[in-house]
Amino acid sequence: MATDQLFAGRYRLERRLGVGGMATVQLAFDTRLERNVAVKLLAEHLAEDPSFVSRFRREALAAARLVHPNIVQVFDFGSDAASGRQFIVMEYVDGHSCAELLRDHGAMSARQAVDILCQACRGLDYAHRNGVVHRDVKPGNLLVNGDGVVKLADFGIAKAAEQSDITKVGSVLGTAAYLSPEQARGEPAGPASDLYALGVVSYQLMAGRLPYEAGSLTDLARLQNAGPPEPLSAVAPDVPPALGVAVARALARDPERRYHDAAEMEDALADGLAGIGGTADLGETEATRMLAPSTGTQRVRRPLQPIAEEPLPPRRTTAAARRQPPTPQRGKSRAGRWVALVLVLGLLIGGVVAYSQLSSSGDKQVHLNRELRGDLDSSVQSFKDLVDANTR
Repeated sequence: MATDQLFAGRYRLERRLGVGGMATVQLAFDTRLERNVAVKLLAEHLAEDPSFVSRFRREALAAARLVHPNIVQVFDFGSDAASGRQFIVMEYVDGHSCAELLRDHGAMSARQAVDILCQACRGLDYAHRNGVVHRDVKPGNLLVNGDGVVKLADFGIAKAAEQSDITKVGSVLGTAAYLSPEQARGEPAGPASDLYALGVVSYQLMAGRLPYEAGSLTDLARLQNAGPPEPLSAVAPDVPPALGVAVARALARDPERRYHDAAEMEDALADGLAGIGGTADLGETEATRMLAPSTGTQRVRRPLQPIAEEPLPPRRTTAAARRQPPTPQRGKSRAGRWVALVLVLGLLIGGVVAYSQLSSSGDKQVHLNRELRGDLDSSVQSFKDLVDANTR
C-alpha cells in the first residue's frame, strides 16, 4: 500500500478491536517495524474540544513512561496530518479481556481469579509508584494473552498524580459501576480509588455479578453509603472465607481502611486463597469507622502472618507422682567427690615440686627429696586405694 494511504505515514489499519466513550481501538500493522499494534483513535466529535485533546495527549505522556510486564506498552502517539485525528500506538495483546471471559464462561474459580488479580496488582503498584493513577480499572481493561500473562490496558483517563487535574469540578470519569465512593462524590481519584475498582473486579470475577447493582450513579452512591455488599463467600460458596475478607477490605467505603498499596493487596489475595487471614466477612459498622485511622495518618504496612498456635498448657502432676519421694542424685554426688580428690592431689604435687625447686643443693636437698618422694609415693598409693574403694 502506498505511503500516502497509511495512517500517520506508517500504520495500516485493519479491523476494529473495541469502541469506548472517548476513542476507538483499531488493529493495525506497523510497516516500519513489521509488527501488529493497536492504534487508539480519539473520537472525531471530541477532537475539536481542546480539553479532551489535552487529556488524550496527557494519557500518552503518562503511559509512555510505564514499562512493565503487566502493563500494555505505549509505542507512539501524535496527530495524523491528513485526518487531524489524535492517536496512540500501543502493544497489541493477542488474547481476551476479562469482560469477554466473563461473558463467555461466567464466574471464574478462586484460583484463576486470584492469578489474574495478583498480576493486575503488580501493574497497578508499578504505575502508582511512578505517579500514575489508572482511574478506569474494569474487566474490559484487563487483557489476558495466550500465555496467561495479564496486562492492564487503556490508561485512557489516567493522570499523573503530580500534575494538576484538568477535569471540571464535579465531573466523573470511568465506568460508574467501578467508581469508588470518593469518585462518586466528585472528588479526585487516587491510588486507593484504583484499589477499590480492582476490588469490584475481584468480586465480579468470582461471584459472576457486581457487588452493587445500581442503575445510576446516584443509586450507586446510595448503596455504597448504606453499607458493605453481601459477603463474597456467601454469594460464591467455593470462595474461601479469608479470600472474601481480603476482597471486602478493598471495597471499604473509607479509603484509609483499604490497602496501603497494590502490593499489600496482592499479598492479601494470595494469603486469602491459601486460607490465611480473616475467617468471616466483617462489615463496616459505626464502631469500626470510629477505629479507622484519621485522614493524613500514615499507616504502617504489616505483612499478613498466619494465626499463631496457642502454647501447650503446663503438664499436670499426678497424685502418685507427688507422693513419691524424690530420687537422690547419686551421679552428681559421686562426680563431686572425684573432682575434690583430683584437686587435692594436684595441690599436693604442685607444692612438692615448688618446694623442691626452692630448696638448697647438696646432700641435705637429696635427703629432703627422698623424704618428700617417700611421702609422695605414700600419698599416691593412698589415693589409688581411695579410687579403688569408690569404684567398688
